[in-house]
Amino acid sequence: QVQLVESGGGLVQAGGSLRLSCATSGFTLDYYAIGWFRQAPGKEREGVICISSDDDITHYTDSVKGRFTISRDNAKNTVYLQMNSLKQEDTAVYYCAAEWAMCVTMSRFEYWGQGTPVTVSE
Repeated sequence: QVQLVESGGGLVQAGGSLRLSCATSGFTLDYYAIGWFRQAPGKEREGVICISSDDDITHYTDSVKGRFTISRDNAKNTVYLQMNSLKQEDTAVYYCAAEWAMCVTMSRFEYWGQGTPVTVSE
């Protein structure tokens, strides 16, 4: 049974940092791309960043470049999203998702987690 479980969300002040984790099970992480997506209140879900099975990085939005980094630890079956210099507009529920090998468009990701909320205050 494939599972993705996000953790690490919470309340943080603007300018602060958070590290989200995406713990995976039921498949071999080495062969999968993992993407992070977010949905802000009242808005559509959008792509944030993705790491392919070959560790190629894709930024789905320019707004996080230089602030968010993604990494993977295949031995721990976990992918991380390090978020620095957080802004109020980063407030959203963050989801991780898995797809075979490559970072593709959001609609093509097959497996999804339940999300973890991130709130950035003034």
